[in-house]
Amino acid sequence: MAREEPIGVGIIGLGRAGREMHVRELAPLKGFRIAAGCDALEERPRKLASEFGAKPYSKHTDLLKDRDVELVVVATRQDTHARIAVEALRAGKHVIVEKPLACSLAELDTMLAAVRESGKLLFPRHNRRWDADFQHVREVIASGVLGEVFYIRLCRHAYSRRRDWQTLRRFGGGQLNNWGPHIIDHALQFLGGQPQVALSELRRVAAAGDAEDHVKVVLRGPTGMLVDMEISGGVALGEPDYRVMGTLGALVCDGKESRLKYLDPREIQPVVADPNTPDEGAGFGREEALPWHEETRPAQPVSPMPSFYECVYQAIREGKPFPVTLDDARNVMWVMERAREMSAF
Repeated sequence: MAREEPIGVGIIGLGRAGREMHVRELAPLKGFRIAAGCDALEERPRKLASEFGAKPYSKHTDLLKDRDVELVVVATRQDTHARIAVEALRAGKHVIVEKPLACSLAELDTMLAAVRESGKLLFPRHNRRWDADFQHVREVIASGVLGEVFYIRLCRHAYSRRRDWQTLRRFGGGQLNNWGPHIIDHALQFLGGQPQVALSELRRVAAAGDAEDHVKVVLRGPTGMLVDMEISGGVALGEPDYRVMGTLGALVCDGKESRLKYLDPREIQPVVADPNTPDEGAGFGREEALPWHEETRPAQPVSPMPSFYECVYQAIREGKPFPVTLDDARNVMWVMERAREMSAF
């Protein structure tokens, strides 16, 4: 069956996200057409027009009137996401919003009300849900090879004296709004339910500005599992992206490959506690030669998801559910808001 007319896309904000991410992803796709672009720096829309025939705009309100635009990408500064998204929905457009979807639950709830009123689709740009290493780690956990997982540590470490607008609170800057939505979304997928925020610490370490560049958040899931998240631009010696601990083994993943060490329950006997006093010189515990299995795997999923934009196309043209639900996005924002309240940074 032939595919329908390509979806006309209007991109608002042609900077690092709009230009370097969305344009690059959209350009080779037959199901989409870059129909319009908008940026306060007028040379950017003109450049997009010369490359793709996209209509150039300097005001987003003019782009929202364009009938060739069916889908709007909001890739502006964080503090404007909610306002522009609501305007786009009310103009009858489907909308993709870069992370963070909003800067507060109140803003997000206004957006969700606009979704209900307009009947249009809102797509959270939680695109790290599509990361190969994340999909791979989920597959390993689901396989049961590690047993019952009780602790996961997620890290994004660097040392960066960052000094752009994303270091300023008034623009919605800071690592909680930057990497936070991605890593919190991962954590919630691992936990599989509404968590408690067990600990939160936000601080500024190495960056300029007044926003946090170090985020520590620990979530406790409904089964008692802990997910410990650390996102920092102030760590000179970093840790692996993923560390997963289970009752039968563990996984460490650096984003490119994972190392596993685990036991096969068929190869070990149940262990029973001995209440008696140990013999003299018996040492502590019980020395046991366990039949460990160790292996290295590429951080690639066996069954990868369709790409972010393929899922967007399927949702708009075929009515398929988008993998990141609006409830998912609201739960991420709920965690972010609780983290801010608990830290009081």
